[in-house]
Amino acid sequence: MSSESLPEVDIKPLLARLWPLEQKPVTAEDIAEAISYFFTDQISEVQAGALLMCLHFTGLDRKPDVLAACADAMRKAAAAVDAEGLRSVIEARGRPEGSYGGGLCDIVGTGGDSHNTFNISTTSSILASSLLMMAKHGNKASTSKSGSADILNCMQPRPPKMLNVKPDTIAEIYRQTNYSFLFAPVFHPGMKYVAPIRRQLPWRTLFNLVGPLANPADVDHGAHKPLLEARVIGVARKDLGPVFSEALRMGGARKAMIVCGDEELDEISCAGPTLCWRLDEDTPGKKAVVEHFLLHPSDFGLPCHPLSTVSPGKEPTENAGILARILNGEMPEDDPILHFVLMNTAALFVVAGVCEADGSDLGHGDDGKVITERGPGGGRWKEGVRRARWAIKSGEAARQWAQFVEVTNSFDN
Repeated sequence: MSSESLPEVDIKPLLARLWPLEQKPVTAEDIAEAISYFFTDQISEVQAGALLMCLHFTGLDRKPDVLAACADAMRKAAAAVDAEGLRSVIEARGRPEGSYGGGLCDIVGTGGDSHNTFNISTTSSILASSLLMMAKHGNKASTSKSGSADILNCMQPRPPKMLNVKPDTIAEIYRQTNYSFLFAPVFHPGMKYVAPIRRQLPWRTLFNLVGPLANPADVDHGAHKPLLEARVIGVARKDLGPVFSEALRMGGARKAMIVCGDEELDEISCAGPTLCWRLDEDTPGKKAVVEHFLLHPSDFGLPCHPLSTVSPGKEPTENAGILARILNGEMPEDDPILHFVLMNTAALFVVAGVCEADGSDLGHGDDGKVITERGPGGGRWKEGVRRARWAIKSGEAARQWAQFVEVTNSFDN
């Protein structure tokens, strides 16, 4: 049944219970059910705006159970991927190493930190594809000049055709490359009904927080292991760290790390300490454990750099040029942006588990000297940097990116 033929849903009773909240408690499931109607265009703009306003001013849109339930509703409303086909390809092409099982990974930020840094998570996702199967979930910019989709659309000599990455083509893409970019409007078509409402509100809403938690590859597969194995999520406010980590834990995530730079930065900071909340695999059948610790650039074996050196506020075309130079190994070894990218890539390698391998079989460009030193949270952060540097020097990250560009353009033929 198309959304055009679905009846409008009246959520006035829920709105009445939301204000004042203490008199009539509302459950996360109540809120998630109402949010699910957004994706089928069954809520009037007035009531939709009122609900987002109530959630914002009651603080309910920053509660772990609400975020977990709403992320689940958003994933269920997403366009369904060919899960079995995708699973078979991942099992055939994934490269288990250390405690990494070969599954899909993501690195993403909530945005909204106002620092206008370079596209760190997007660049890190490409470098990480040298060793991990990457499912980078992203969109165009909403709070900065250069969003993840914007910079990739400007890549030369030709950009990928991101609109060709669809639920029915994604398995074929992974047959040819470790990298894929899941463009949010393609996989979350119901968000087109939400966008006009969000634009009319003067504050960030529930959807700014739910989006990074709703990777469309993170689907329920019953007895199977989830397709999305590991992720790093940056948040722009320190108080959101424990909220996101608990929301992920409630949602069944096994490997994840939430990060917030001390400057309220939604990346691992190159300027100083970063607050981290890490979920790591525990006993099967039990909830993952969350560990909180601080990371510093020195834990990665790298110097500090002021944020002003990595916050150029450039247009997507200029940032695409920087990304290309990084992939081609043309950036100076001491470049602040390169160090920034290496740290964040290293973090994903640690969370995914590849740094737990005590042997090294990376191939071309690998010195074979595994760094077993452990830092905060027990992570081999310096080994992560060693592998991130290898991704560039070996040309493997550039090769995976080139294959992604090639296969997405080939569908037009």
